[in-house]
Amino acid sequence: MNKTDLIEAMANGAGISKADAKKALNAAIDAITNALKNGERVALVGFGTFSTSTRAARKGRNPQTGAEIEIPAKKVVKFKAGLELSKGIS
Repeated sequence: MNKTDLIEAMANGAGISKADAKKALNAAIDAITNALKNGERVALVGFGTFSTSTRAARKGRNPQTGAEIEIPAKKVVKFKAGLELSKGIS
């Protein structure tokens, strides 16, 4: 399922127009993104939890040359599925 399919499913499920469903989905994505940028966790009960963590700097290898390179530290997004979501796909 891609974003267009999700918008269509939301519109059909909620009985709203595709334009309204697109606005709602974009607003939800923006709200989650902004919360994660501010270091907050986003917990959607039954669905899952989004959070950020910092991946430490480390050494790696260039696969073409074999030369050692330094991979910088960075923030990464994590998602942990909720119990209802996990049970729902089993």
